[in-house]
Amino acid sequence: MARKKKVLQQTARKLITFTTPRSYVAEQFRTLRTNVTFSSPDADIRTMVITSAAPSEGKSTTSANLAVVFAQEGKRVLLVDGDMRKPTTHYTFHMGNTIGLSSVLTRQAKVEDAVRPTAVERLDLMTCGPIPPNPAELLGSKSMDALIHQLKDIYDLIIFDAPPVLSVTDGQILANKCEGAILVVSSGNTEKEMALKAKEALASSNARIIGAVLNNYELAKDSYYYQYYGSTE
Repeated sequence: MARKKKVLQQTARKLITFTTPRSYVAEQFRTLRTNVTFSSPDADIRTMVITSAAPSEGKSTTSANLAVVFAQEGKRVLLVDGDMRKPTTHYTFHMGNTIGLSSVLTRQAKVEDAVRPTAVERLDLMTCGPIPPNPAELLGSKSMDALIHQLKDIYDLIIFDAPPVLSVTDGQILANKCEGAILVVSSGNTEKEMALKAKEALASSNARIIGAVLNNYELAKDSYYYQYYGSTE
């Protein structure tokens, strides 16, 4: 009973847009959704990567909640765990991880076997799958290009949770393949120099940086974090 309560509390904290949609933090994710939409007025962004400069800055929580609010808006959304080194989305949504992205890219499974519905209407999840020995090669492969093309025929929006860009090259590879990239920085933790290096790393991969999210910003009247979307330029 205590373990179940702990799991529910963890889920509520990570997926606040689903568990507490009228909260202040959930409203900030909807603001983020609006700004993402306005960043491309001529055409909808269909593929997006969310990354950070370093680990533990909130990219996975941001990815999951942004996916939720887009699904709540009416889009058919797929959240893909593209972090093949330290995947976490299967924990967030309390799913298994025996079949996922790596399984599809290595032709061990079909897309329909790797995609699972979540408790959120119109939101599906593709977990990482078994951690491969060559994540960067898989993400940069032609199989990855073909997969993205196939998924775009099914979903309105595909969000990739990518590894930190200053840790490995995986995030840059994914950002190059997507139509937009969002950089998550942690207030009080991410050094300005690191954030600038992360932005430069994304730019060097020809990624289209559409904005940044300031995470873990403490408000005097609220114990939760506040998220702000703004230009990186």
